[in-house]
Amino acid sequence: MAGLRLIVGLGNPGPEHARTRHNAGFRFVDALADKTGARFGIDAKLFGESAKAEIGGRPVWLLKPATFMNLSGKSVLAALRFWKIEPEETLLVHDELDLPPGVARLKFDGGHGGQNGLRDTIRVLGHGRFHRLRIGIGHPGDKNKVTGWVLGRASAGDDVEIARSIDDALDVLPLAVQGDFNEAMKRLHTGKT
Repeated sequence: MAGLRLIVGLGNPGPEHARTRHNAGFRFVDALADKTGARFGIDAKLFGESAKAEIGGRPVWLLKPATFMNLSGKSVLAALRFWKIEPEETLLVHDELDLPPGVARLKFDGGHGGQNGLRDTIRVLGHGRFHRLRIGIGHPGDKNKVTGWVLGRASAGDDVEIARSIDDALDVLPLAVQGDFNEAMKRLHTGKT
């Protein structure tokens, strides 16, 4: 399988959203930029911020859409077209209600599971054939509380767990960039990073 050429962190722009659960995707790409020395800059043609990083010896574009979560697809599509990258060479990083804090999972293809950034990207592309990194944020236990939950900040304990899962995912990322998704998944999913 082809490796990764684009990593998109999903989130909402603005300081009021910075540390919310919904911004786990932004948090991941920010951590990745810190680790690789990449610097984000505003990129109006891509409706977001972009950076170029070197991961596992390969150049990879990083993107943080500034469109708000519900319109993420606009930014993703612009980046794919501009950099001539296939959806299959793309990783979308997002918060995941169905996983507890401290757990991160890689996946290829599938539906959106109610995640609005995925929903819009699938709508714009017409399919879901891209990689996902699901960062667990836990579930409030009642579907009527989900909006407040994702837009709220994690407890101190959950925040530590989310940070740990991001570190675990960063450890296996070079494997995914090189196209060895099976090994990356095995290590991430069994905790042997």
